[in-house]
Amino acid sequence: MPDTKSVLEVLRPVQDPELQKSLVELNMIRNVAVEGSKVSLTLVLTTPACPLKEFIVEDCQNAVKTLPGVESVEVEVTAETPQQKSLPDRQSVPGVKNIIAISSGKGGVGKSSVAVNIAVALAQKGSKVGLLDADIYGPNAPNMLGLASAKVMVKQGEQGEILEPAFNYGVKLVSMAFLIDPDQPVIWRGPMLNGVIRQFLYQVDWGELDYLVVDMPPGTGDAQLTLAQAVPMAGAVIVTTPQTVSLLDSRRGLKMFQNLGINLLGIVENMSYFIPPDMPDKSYDIFGSGGGERTAQELNVALLGCVPLEIALREGGDQGVPIVIAEPESASAKALVKIAEQVAAKVSIAALA
Repeated sequence: MPDTKSVLEVLRPVQDPELQKSLVELNMIRNVAVEGSKVSLTLVLTTPACPLKEFIVEDCQNAVKTLPGVESVEVEVTAETPQQKSLPDRQSVPGVKNIIAISSGKGGVGKSSVAVNIAVALAQKGSKVGLLDADIYGPNAPNMLGLASAKVMVKQGEQGEILEPAFNYGVKLVSMAFLIDPDQPVIWRGPMLNGVIRQFLYQVDWGELDYLVVDMPPGTGDAQLTLAQAVPMAGAVIVTTPQTVSLLDSRRGLKMFQNLGINLLGIVENMSYFIPPDMPDKSYDIFGSGGGERTAQELNVALLGCVPLEIALREGGDQGVPIVIAEPESASAKALVKIAEQVAAKVSIAALA
């Protein structure tokens, strides 16, 4: 009959498809137990949102079943998200493992919608997630997360006042919208913007987070520079539409992060095509087609996915119920979940590289 050692030996050639390394060498195989013809083990993935989970489990089961006498293999799946590498000149946020910026070169491309749905999708997969609404001049994340009427609590900590984030759909949220009246404009210069973003990073009780998703304002200004220079970032995602004007601005945003030494996780093409609700089998390229793919190839970055334009996606944002929750079987929800999985996988690769 097989023993623990023989089980580990047959599993040694099985690799994590993303990391291209042995599961055994990565310490992703644990708690191996042999009871007669049954083998049980724990598979520890690098993210609960692993897009290849089913394939890895199947590879493990097939490998162990090659041992004589083994009839069944039980695999328990858990995850331990690795922490992004620290940098000597940047201050990490206590308890936060990975910070991901969702940015765009211009406004109106659906960046906030993508950021909110990525955050909720990661939370649905079992990750601990926070969302920092860094769009100080146009904070819309609370509306999209169903927290428009929420109030953040302020408590005294060792370093002064600490904000308690709002919470919904498994996501902790901090936004400027919680601190001002609904119609109040934020008329600030750069230094004040810099101060409030740092406050949202370091004076918020985020707790333990696998991912802190940051919804950036459009463009290449103070907010992007503050974030890039303040904290070690796991990477940035650029959101664009297929439209030429949007693609031109997205290239500038992408180059900005590259110049600042930030890992580019990839491009998301939003509003790729329109799906009429009364004709779900048809699609219309309202803003053009293929622009995101061409840009990704030209700049040698990944195209993380293409999100179609559906009425339910807009309704979800207006009503405070993200599309990944409101219509999980819709084309846009499925695309956003896959994008979230790709983002999580690339963050893990960067952390373990």
